[in-house]
Amino acid sequence: MPLPVAQRALFDGFTSIPKAALIKIAPVLVVLYLVRVYFQGSSNGSERNMHGKVVMVTVSKIVLLGAPVFTDFLQGGTSGVGSEVVRGLAIRGAQIVLLTQDPVGDPFLVEYIDDMRATTGNDLITAEQVDLASLHSIRTFATKWIDNAPPRRLDMIILCANTMTPRGGKLQSTEDGVEIMWGINYLANFHLLSILSPAIRAQPPDRDVRILMGMCTSYIAGELPVHAERSDEDTNGSAKKSKKTASKTAARKQSSTTFSPSAAYASSKLALMTFALAFQKHLSSYARPDKNPYNARVILVDPGLTRTPGMRRYLSWGSITGLLLYLVMYPFWWIVLKSPSMGAQSFLYAAMEAEYGRGEGGWLIQECGRTRIKRGEVQDEAVQKALWEYSEGMIQEAEKRGALARAEKKKKEAEVKAAEPAKSKGPEKKQPTSRRGRKAG
Repeated sequence: MPLPVAQRALFDGFTSIPKAALIKIAPVLVVLYLVRVYFQGSSNGSERNMHGKVVMVTVSKIVLLGAPVFTDFLQGGTSGVGSEVVRGLAIRGAQIVLLTQDPVGDPFLVEYIDDMRATTGNDLITAEQVDLASLHSIRTFATKWIDNAPPRRLDMIILCANTMTPRGGKLQSTEDGVEIMWGINYLANFHLLSILSPAIRAQPPDRDVRILMGMCTSYIAGELPVHAERSDEDTNGSAKKSKKTASKTAARKQSSTTFSPSAAYASSKLALMTFALAFQKHLSSYARPDKNPYNARVILVDPGLTRTPGMRRYLSWGSITGLLLYLVMYPFWWIVLKSPSMGAQSFLYAAMEAEYGRGEGGWLIQECGRTRIKRGEVQDEAVQKALWEYSEGMIQEAEKRGALARAEKKKKEAEVKAAEPAKSKGPEKKQPTSRRGRKAG
């Protein structure tokens, strides 16, 4: 067949071949297919029995400008990459605990869980209400989780909830007065893991415990609000200077009239990476009562650029005009951005690859393989300690502000409630209490 077609093209011209136009564009289609395959990245080839394992997955749904909007770059556990991670682990039999801002009885959440149970054949998918934009909500949940005897089983924590303000967006804050990307992407994870630490360390020695944290290559351009002190200073002076430097840096950021969403996002990711490595040292330094080696390992996971609702919001600048432009360019984004399913592959690889159940931990996974961390200061113990102390101080101050705000809100609600009966009653009218009295009236 190819020889007669080639002979006809040679002697009678290329246009004499039936469907010649299709043959012309065939090489272009092949090239586009190969380009898309390249950008989709690597697939997870590891498998692991997940039956009976308890996996906690964070979801962030926050309210901006009075409207509930999913703003996750990874999109948490109910959409985008997070949804595919949950699906992949649920199919393999894992028990999933979603941490979501929505009430457990929210119709959307109930429908999502019912659908996920049906499609995966796994009924062990539940949810707990945790608002990652509220430090008080995180503390309430985490304290309740660890206040259990014997300790509740916890095999894996996947921190994939994330948010990013679109380019040109204004500075947004959580209810505790913390910049929203710093609060959701970093401080919420720091607060949650700090409180859950006893539950993680209390797991039996034969249990493979993994903490997966969503990462992004933008961390390379980030800046930390702290830095390492010189070694010739005494410890007390170093700590005081570190706190003083951190407070000055924070003050400069708050007073700055210009706000760069991309810079703030990169800084939150750099801080998360620094904390991840510090938290691994915190876990590995714990002397277990049973004298067994530590069994909890922190793994950083970069899923790559993925076609999620959060990415769409970022590329469209959070505007209608940007959304229209995004739709016009959708064929391009379809080629160069990963699908949510492919973005989840590195998470599934980190969750199931056998080699990450042993070793020191603190690895960075990208395209289903280990890669080198490109910012050396994140491994500096002095920087890690300074950031840890800075974060604890920030949480303490933020929780104080949050407590005052909640007390003020309760006070106003009590005043409104107390004023309502007086308004509803109106002027008192004498009502006859007997038949004779009604007749007299």
